Amino acid sequence: MAGRHCALSIVSGCENVKNLSAELTEVAPLREIMYRGEGPLTFKLAAKHCPHPACPVPAGIIKAVEVAAGLALPADVTIKVSDTGP
Repeated sequence: MAGRHCALSIVSGCENVKNLSAELTEVAPLREIMYRGEGPLTFKLAAKHCPHPACPVPAGIIKAVEVAAGLALPADVTIKVSDTGP
């Protein structure tokens, strides 16, 4: 993180995420962790580039920004989905 911005380098095989990463090259960490004001740029651009709202990549980007900016400790995040049936 340089000053009040965090440079991003996102690598993915997904064309939608590649398009997102081409536009999302730098963020302001404090903006990314709050819904106040304009809200996270990551989510704004994800809505533009990623047609699947359940994609976990935008949340992963914000988690990485939190850690890089010293706003959160590095910790694994897991989403588990199961079909409990009828």
